[in-house]
Formats: sequence, C-alpha cells, structure tokens
Amino acid sequence: MHVARKIEAADKPAFYRELAGQLGGLLAGERDAVANAANLSALLHEHLPDLNWAGFYFLKTPDELVLGPFQGRVACVRIAVGKGVCGTAVARRDSVLVPDVHAFPGHIACDAASRSELVVPLLSGDRVLGVIDLDSPSPGRFDEGDEAGIKALAALYVAGSDLG
Repeated sequence: MHVARKIEAADKPAFYRELAGQLGGLLAGERDAVANAANLSALLHEHLPDLNWAGFYFLKTPDELVLGPFQGRVACVRIAVGKGVCGTAVARRDSVLVPDVHAFPGHIACDAASRSELVVPLLSGDRVLGVIDLDSPSPGRFDEGDEAGIKALAALYVAGSDLG
C-alpha cells in the first residue's frame, strides 16, 4: 500500500520531482487508467496548496471531453473541444495557464470560486487522450514551474496507464 509522504522541497522543481516519485509508487503494478487517475487526482489535491479542484477530463469522442476522476466540488460533466480552458487545451494540443479565469474568453464556470486554472493535455504520440485540470480560488496561483511539473506528471500517468 502506498502512503503519501509530506513533501518538503526547497523549490518547485524539487517539489515536482518528489511528487513524481510518489506517483511512480502509485502506478507501480497498476495500469487501470481510471484507478490511476483517481489516485493522481487525490495526490495532487493533497499536496498542491491552494487548490479547489484537481481532476481529469477524457476525450470520449473527437469533439467532447467527459468528466473523469477528481477531487473537489461537483463539476461540469461534458465540455466541447475548443470551449473553455479544458476544451482550448485539447484544441491547441498544449497546456493552458490562466492567471484570471474571468479574463479568459469563453471560460466555463463549473465552480464560481475558481479564479485561476491550469490545464495540461494527456498526450500519447500525436493523440490527445484528455486533460488534467487544476483550479484555484486564488488569482495567479499557477506559474510555468507548475505547468512543467504537471506536464511531467501527465506524461508519467499516460505511460503508466492503459488508456486504450
């Protein structure tokens, strides 16, 4: 059984390296994508300060994301590709870091308390499989260090899970 350890890192890269090590422990011997997404959501929600939502949306059709495992308040279930921050990340095939969601055209407010957001696509070769979505009640909560760290975790998740 994996037990999450408190992370005491001097800087963001070290923090995310430690978090990646813990994710590796969670993924060891388990390839079920839903189980792994649930555990990664919990790990992120537990260790990243100032979050109100951490979870997954999976690309179920070429034009629609569907809610996956998450930690936080009730969420939007379906998001069209190209809509909102999550749909925009899929359409761009790249991360979207939004310091103030109220300034993002077409933002979908699933939780009115969210003020900033980071969405990282789950990529397998040239295919987008879904996204990891992080929300915070604080404007400007996420930066490029968080983006790099979450991209690395997303890559570990994809490599360690059977996503079909």
